[in-house]
Amino acid sequence: MLVALLPLAAAITAPADRLEREIVTELNFVRANPKAYAKRLRAYRRQFRGKIVYYPAKPEGLRTREGVVAVDEAIAFLERQPPLPALSPARLLAETAGLHVAEQGPRGATGHFSENGDDPRDRARRAGGGDYVAETITYGPPSAVEVVRQLIVDDDVPGRGHRRTVFAAEMRHVGVRCGPHKVYRTMCVAEFARHPDGRR
Repeated sequence: MLVALLPLAAAITAPADRLEREIVTELNFVRANPKAYAKRLRAYRRQFRGKIVYYPAKPEGLRTREGVVAVDEAIAFLERQPPLPALSPARLLAETAGLHVAEQGPRGATGHFSENGDDPRDRARRAGGGDYVAETITYGPPSAVEVVRQLIVDDDVPGRGHRRTVFAAEMRHVGVRCGPHKVYRTMCVAEFARHPDGRR
């Protein structure tokens, strides 16, 4: 997990719907061009000083838990990863993601469970779909580049579950929703599935 060194003061840098589209575009670039994305991460790696990374969008610095260790692991993963087909946007999956943003953002909560105990599968069924979905969430990053980079590096996430979800070959559809978060200012949820309705 990445933690800002200074209080979070920036709102979403683009309208939510534009940010959502840009995240899908960035996810598809990563899936289609893993080796090219590895080059981007090598440039990102050079901006670390210890466990703090400084880059143009975050000149005050962003504290990481693992420093370059997670970045190096991501680079090695990407060098071995074959290209994958593009993800197609899916309305029902986006609605599922939106349920979590609407419920969690105002409370400032984190994690994959809703206050009532619902998990991503429950929310997909509530939206009218099936329960074969995988969910990623970021808190704080206000741009598509930062959102997807956080998912790929997966700093301080055991098993690199977000990265594995992004590169799950069976996942062919995605729905993204972003919105305000009481604590981290911005949250983005992405639901991945084999089919656009989340069914098996």
